[in-house]
Amino acid sequence: MKLKLAVIFGIIIWVLTYFLTSLFNPIFNNNLPYVNIMVPIIIIIVTGFIGILYIRNINENEVIEGLLAGIVFIIVDMILDYIFFIIPHVNNSIVGDYPFHITSMIIITLLITTFLGYLAQMRIDLK
Repeated sequence: MKLKLAVIFGIIIWVLTYFLTSLFNPIFNNNLPYVNIMVPIIIIIVTGFIGILYIRNINENEVIEGLLAGIVFIIVDMILDYIFFIIPHVNNSIVGDYPFHITSMIIITLLITTFLGYLAQMRIDLK
């Protein structure tokens, strides 16, 4: 496993998720005040893109690498949330409902990275 690369990509995922959520959340919260779907959607898009960048350089045990990369991404996200939002008591849309954020982030990240690892081991011929 490329731990250093996985940690760097985990930090990039966290930064992009926070930036895009801060950018798009006011647009959607004004129109849909009781639905906070932006964070999971942004996590899906960013994790999918960064996960592809990570998995494409792996040549063996892609499913296990995808699962391990997902676990590293989750740990990095939880550490950065704790450092930047929980300790200083900063309120934002990501930690507004923190148990929902953690649960959805864990499920989404593990599913995406493991599935990307599964797809990476398949040989596909496009004609």
